[in-house]
Amino acid sequence: MSLPALGLAFMAILAGVMIAFQAPINAMAGQRLGHVMGGATLSFVVGALALGAISLVAFRDQIAWTELPNLPPLLFIGGLLGAIYIVLSIWLTPKLGVGAVIALGIAGQVLSSLALDHFGMLNLAVREISLGRFAGAVLVVGGAMMVRFL
Repeated sequence: MSLPALGLAFMAILAGVMIAFQAPINAMAGQRLGHVMGGATLSFVVGALALGAISLVAFRDQIAWTELPNLPPLLFIGGLLGAIYIVLSIWLTPKLGVGAVIALGIAGQVLSSLALDHFGMLNLAVREISLGRFAGAVLVVGGAMMVRFL
């Protein structure tokens, strides 16, 4: 594996570490604010402010903000899906534990991503499900079940 590929893999692992910390931190905020929705709103407001500041300072000339009114409605669903994920993770983390929430979430991501790839959904290139990819998904789901139930 090349050095750039290792760097990208490390960044992906780091992103996963941040997600693991995000769930309990958001759950704590929701508990302190008295409701799951308080924690979720805080998370999105802080994230939106951070992204807005970074976008304005570092990428001001690279983002075509004038295209927003022309975007198809489907492209706005990403934010909605993110909000639903945050609310569910805040609600589930105290009930299942952060390990189970993250593991089961990853299992859901792997299963849905295989379907997205296999059928070329959302303009993705078709990547058929092979026996190896299917076996990998089974192992991920099995591992998630072990994290939750053993």
